[in-house]
Amino acid sequence: MRSMLTLSISAAAVVAASASFADQRVVRYYADYDPAPLAAMEEIIADFEAANPDIDIQLQNFDHEGYKTAIRNFLSADAPDLANWYAGNRMAPFVNSGQFMDVSDVWEEHGLKDSLASALPSMTIDDKQWGVPYTYYQWGIYYNKTAYEQVGASVPETWDEFLANCALFKEAGIDCVTTGTKALWPGAGIFDYMNLRTNGYEFHMDLANGEVEWTDDRVRATFAEWAKLVEPGYVTENHAALEWQDAASLLVQGKAANYVMGNFAVAVFKEGGMTNDTLGFLPFPTINPDVPRAEEAPTDTVHIPSGATNVEDAKAFLAYLAGADAQTKINAAMGQLPINKDAEVAQDDPFIMAGFELLSTTPGGIAQFFDRDAPAEMAKVGMEGFQQFMVQPDQLDNILDRLEKARQRIYQ
Repeated sequence: MRSMLTLSISAAAVVAASASFADQRVVRYYADYDPAPLAAMEEIIADFEAANPDIDIQLQNFDHEGYKTAIRNFLSADAPDLANWYAGNRMAPFVNSGQFMDVSDVWEEHGLKDSLASALPSMTIDDKQWGVPYTYYQWGIYYNKTAYEQVGASVPETWDEFLANCALFKEAGIDCVTTGTKALWPGAGIFDYMNLRTNGYEFHMDLANGEVEWTDDRVRATFAEWAKLVEPGYVTENHAALEWQDAASLLVQGKAANYVMGNFAVAVFKEGGMTNDTLGFLPFPTINPDVPRAEEAPTDTVHIPSGATNVEDAKAFLAYLAGADAQTKINAAMGQLPINKDAEVAQDDPFIMAGFELLSTTPGGIAQFFDRDAPAEMAKVGMEGFQQFMVQPDQLDNILDRLEKARQRIYQ
């Protein structure tokens, strides 16, 4: 009798468990995480599921390059409920083609325009929000404190102060600015800041979106400021033959004083022997004081495809991911910055702390980097032009004419 009772209870438990599993609402999530952030995201999903036992988040992870191809296929054919991507112009094609869903209601309901304010412009198209950002990292100027002390230079706030320092460094035989443009993209970081500081975020985005002629006087004004760095020879002379890591070595060795670069380079600087005592960080100096400060911070995002089948629960997860706790956890694993202004950052990393302060207080907007903000073909032509300008500034007219012809062709 006891065995029959046990069997009966076991069968009932199986039926109950099966019913409970059947009652769960599935959210399919496609992503492209590296191992450390993947482990952190799996923890976040477990926390979310514990708080929402009726929801099952099923994460399928791709490698980065494979994902770039896969997303174009699955958004059209077999859309998941959540998908990773990027902010700004990189999300615009999917928004414009109707493949990403408007999630402005999530932003309104959960006060995200306040807590995620720094990323709001880069998530907004046609006054609507199209996803949730969860991480970014700052660009700016990393500098060698020892080189500054050697020539008696002060940390600059304005472009004129920066250029005055450059004269001191040149006299001492030190490159004021180093970069390695063999791969082209490092030069784009310099251009972005020159244009953001000269003309501001909205103009910069209009240019990236093909709405401004490259021969416009305002673009020329950007290059005129850049020429003040290039023409006197303040930039590492053979930068076009250098990888970005080669230029990092020049900063480490004190052969260069400043490097316009993203925060991921800190690890390389420290591997070369720099410490918090010798490595510093400063925001790119003010050029036009009438332009609100905007920053460069490539931003990773999560979206709801228009073909999603479980929109309600996908929105619940987006709201959770936007929260301070989730953003604290995943960014600690990634070594990057949370966007939620109430999240916590690594107190023992002065560069993470400086970046969090810089990005969470920027009044002018967050650019995504030239090769994310502009279409791929325009980005390549543009970055080739930036590299050439730093080698041959006297060819500016030819460079801008070439970029303008490319704009007319590419944005048709």
